[in-house]
Amino acid sequence: MPWTWNDAAERWLRETAHKRTHDDDKAKLAWINSHWSSRDLTSIDRDAIQQLAMLKAGEVRNATVNRYLSLIRAILRRAWREWEWLLRVPHVRLLPEPKRRVRWLTPTQAISLLENLTPLQRDVVLFALATGLRHANVVGLRWDQIDMQRNVAWLYADQVKNGEDLHVSLNQTAMDVLLRRKGTHSQFDFSWRGKQLKSSNTRVWKRALELAGIQNFRWHDLRHTWASWLVQDGVPLFALQEMGGWKSGSMVRRYAHLAPAHNLKHAQVIDRRLQLEPS
Repeated sequence: MPWTWNDAAERWLRETAHKRTHDDDKAKLAWINSHWSSRDLTSIDRDAIQQLAMLKAGEVRNATVNRYLSLIRAILRRAWREWEWLLRVPHVRLLPEPKRRVRWLTPTQAISLLENLTPLQRDVVLFALATGLRHANVVGLRWDQIDMQRNVAWLYADQVKNGEDLHVSLNQTAMDVLLRRKGTHSQFDFSWRGKQLKSSNTRVWKRALELAGIQNFRWHDLRHTWASWLVQDGVPLFALQEMGGWKSGSMVRRYAHLAPAHNLKHAQVIDRRLQLEPS
């Protein structure tokens, strides 16, 4: 009996149940299975993959389509290399993606944004600007992850995008936010009406952006703002990488252009080499 795509998808989920991407894979496979569930695995060729990619491209951005394609590629490769269900696998071509942008606020813009937020939203945004944490990490932060004596927060590997524990040094701005929030909830740092705050990307946030005259700005750009400010003030990229929990240096090099004077002392070596005798 020939193996089907559904057979491969189910086996993949069993074997990767321990991975932090498991739930994301389940969601993606639910959509893929709606098109390929009973399809013979050997019939999935380059054309079939491209057709599915184009179908998904009508709904989302290329970057999201590529995550689906990467999952399909991983499953087919395992079916070939480990399960020996296939004699060969088709080439999976990813869609072109635009270069990631770096959108950040000036301090004046940030202050204007904060002034137009409610007290709770203001604290959430201020904490994000102070720490560079992603939205899910901010709204999901618990008091048992905070050491108020040492000014430290800890994020566990399953909470961090790169899959590694993250030590977060809390500056005075972050500590002031936590001191204001202390006692508002027994478990979560940020709560609303006795429950964990699920999202800060709300109408209040969008309205505040409008009132502050800020356009083309996403909640995640608060993280870009934090990183940009640090680099502009001379924080080395290797330190930024550690503070932000980026897995590779390539992820932080997008901020390098914001510190043009950083390499000036190195460029001045040429000045000394080219010093000429007075004419």
